[in-house]
Amino acid sequence: MLSNTSIELEDDGEYNGEIKGGLRPSMKLVVMGIINQKAKNLEVVLSSEPQDEDTEGDVGLQLKVSFVDKAVQRNARLAGTWGRPETTLSYFPFAAGESFKMEIVCEHQQFRILVDGQPLCGFTHRLTRLASLTALRLSGDFQLTKVA
Repeated sequence: MLSNTSIELEDDGEYNGEIKGGLRPSMKLVVMGIINQKAKNLEVVLSSEPQDEDTEGDVGLQLKVSFVDKAVQRNARLAGTWGRPETTLSYFPFAAGESFKMEIVCEHQQFRILVDGQPLCGFTHRLTRLASLTALRLSGDFQLTKVA
């Protein structure tokens, strides 16, 4: 599904992968890694094009994990404008030095996010053209071990 199967992070600590054919309902993305000891953040972005400094692609899901605040913020950017962030969580599943398995399940109405098999949160689709989401970008204070 993702064309880039190697797990090498770029020099700036980012991973950029292509989602062949874009997202569609019933697809699942899996990100596995190990949180750094002094982690501050982790970010997962599903977007319509690779995020260069000078491009403003649509973002169907931006998942920002703050280890300092023990928070997970979700948001989307449509036509260059960020929406209202969502932050409600029932628990914070990440711990320094621990491994994690994050699953992002694309459903008809929402993204469902699970960590280590437990439901973490959902994010209702704001971008309706799911197939336009062809890029996965990962960054932050963690070692990536698998993307599928």
